[in-house]
Amino acid sequence: MQTAPDRRNPWRNRDRGSCTESLRDRCPGGEQLPGGGEVLIVIDPVARRVDGESVRIARDVLCAGADDARVCLLEPDRPGSMARALARRGHRRVVVVGDDRALLWAVRLLHGRGELDERPLGVVPVGPAPTVAVARSLGVPPDPVHASRAVLHGPTRPVDALEDDAGELVLGVLGIPAPPPSTVPPPRSWWRPARRPEVPPPPAQRLRVEADGKVLADVDRPVRQVSLSAEDGLAAVVVRPGSGDPAVVARAKRVTVSGPGFSYRADAGDRGPERTRTWLARPGAMRLSLPAVRAGRV
Repeated sequence: MQTAPDRRNPWRNRDRGSCTESLRDRCPGGEQLPGGGEVLIVIDPVARRVDGESVRIARDVLCAGADDARVCLLEPDRPGSMARALARRGHRRVVVVGDDRALLWAVRLLHGRGELDERPLGVVPVGPAPTVAVARSLGVPPDPVHASRAVLHGPTRPVDALEDDAGELVLGVLGIPAPPPSTVPPPRSWWRPARRPEVPPPPAQRLRVEADGKVLADVDRPVRQVSLSAEDGLAAVVVRPGSGDPAVVARAKRVTVSGPGFSYRADAGDRGPERTRTWLARPGAMRLSLPAVRAGRV
C-alpha cells in the first residue's frame, strides 16, 4: 500500500538518510545567483525535527545560489552517515545545516582525514541558542538566510583551534572543571519549580597548569577554574585560584594540565576524567565562510 505524501512536512516524503544529486533544475529556491560554487549540503536530522522551516529556507537559498549542489539528509546515526557523505563529496565544499554537534562531527571527521584546511567550511546553525553557541562564537549569523548567503558569497577567514594530545580539536572555550548537570527540568516538562535551585560552585581542585613550560599553578595551591581558548594563533589561559588571589593570565603555544582526575567541557561536550592533558595552539586550523565585516562595525 502506497502512503500519501505529507504536504505539511515535506521532509517526511524523502527517503531517510538519502544523498541525492540536486542540480540547479532539481533544487527549489527561486532565482539562481551566480558565484556560489559547488557544495555538499549536509542536513542534520535533529535540525529537521527541531526547526524544519529554517532547514527548508537554508536549503532553498543554498541551492539557488550554488553553481551545483548536492543535498545529503543524514541518518540518525549522525557520525556514520556523515562520514560516508564526506567520503563521497569529491571536490565539493561542505556546508553543515544543523547544531554545534553536527558542526563538530564534520570538523572531527575532516580533521581525521587530513582535509579540514583544504576547502572553506560553511555552517548554517539551526537549533535553540544553547545548541548553536559554538557556531555563534565563530561569527556565524543565527538567521538561516544570512548564514546561507555568507556561505555563498562571504569571505573565508582562518579559524584558530586547540588540539589535544588525542588529536581532538576545540573551536570554542574549554573550561575546567566541567559544570555540574542542570537540576532544572527540561522546557517541555509539565512540572517547573517556582524557583531554580542554586547549584553550589564546584570545589577547588589541585591541578598543575603549565604554559610553554612555565608553571602557572601547582597542586599545593588549589584552583577554582581553568579556561583555555585559541586567540591570535596562541592558547589564551586563565587560571582562577581557589583563594581570593587575582587570576593568572598567560598566552602560550602549549598548555598542559595534570591532576588527580579532572573533567572539562570543550565546545558542546564534557570530557574526562583525565589525569593529564596537553593542548597545542593550531593557528588557522580551518577556514570558515563568514559575513563580510562592514566599515564601522566589529
